[in-house]
Amino acid sequence: MNPEVIVTCALTGAGDTTAKSHLVPITPRQIAEAALEAARAGATVVHCHVRDPQTGQFSRDVALYREVMERIREHDTDLIVNLTAGMGGDLQIGPGETPTEFGPATDLVGPLARLAHVEALLPDICTLDCGTLNFGDGDTIYVSTPAQLRAGAKRITELGVKAELEIFDTGHLWFAKQMIKEGLLHDPLFQLCLGIPWGAPADTTSMKAMADNLPPGATWAGFGIGRMQMPMAAQAVLLGGNVRVGLEDNLYLDRGVLATNGQLVERVSEILHRLGARVLTPAEGRARMNLPKRG
Repeated sequence: MNPEVIVTCALTGAGDTTAKSHLVPITPRQIAEAALEAARAGATVVHCHVRDPQTGQFSRDVALYREVMERIREHDTDLIVNLTAGMGGDLQIGPGETPTEFGPATDLVGPLARLAHVEALLPDICTLDCGTLNFGDGDTIYVSTPAQLRAGAKRITELGVKAELEIFDTGHLWFAKQMIKEGLLHDPLFQLCLGIPWGAPADTTSMKAMADNLPPGATWAGFGIGRMQMPMAAQAVLLGGNVRVGLEDNLYLDRGVLATNGQLVERVSEILHRLGARVLTPAEGRARMNLPKRG
């Protein structure tokens, strides 16, 4: 068991969740306020996507990321900021016998374009989704090829940003370790992402299999989506890891009760306390993850 836990709060994500909960933050101001709410509730790290303020849909706009970062930092908080670098990998295959007629959900750019906001803003951490994955039951897949991953990993390392490797299935972990072996990544973080159809399921067997195959001494966290958010948080800690909660992964505090990000952080903190663990402060989290404090 891990008695000293880094809690990450994933604030908004890129999914079509804004119609399901009015509490999902959309504008840069709302996302920054959600980050500060999570910090007050005890979060060590916040994980940020941005959305188009007019439509609520996902965005890769550097200006939106900049506004979120500036609004968080103007409060003089030491909160650790983790920006997604996963946007730009969506490919909606055409229907039936017209697979090359890509659908409107396609947002496909190269590995360096996916890092434009990371290069401009130099957050503490950015994510790297470590493989291609079927996303749901339709024709949409997330594309991240070995060549794209190597290019992205190399650039993240050059920028001096800590990489968090998003692991959705066992093959992703295999390739993540290969990139470390090739010297493309140094001391990365690992995030075990469970329950996304059709990646690894959110269960003990899957999490333990991945945790057992992490590099020795790796700093890692795990999460489950939906109703498995809190069970998988507890499971990650019992296996020696850290946790992630937030509205990106789950909209509910209890059955039928919509949550805020701060409430989810409070709930997981209570669970950790009852397990005999405590949540690390941002300063303690920086020390644990070998993160220098940025200006």
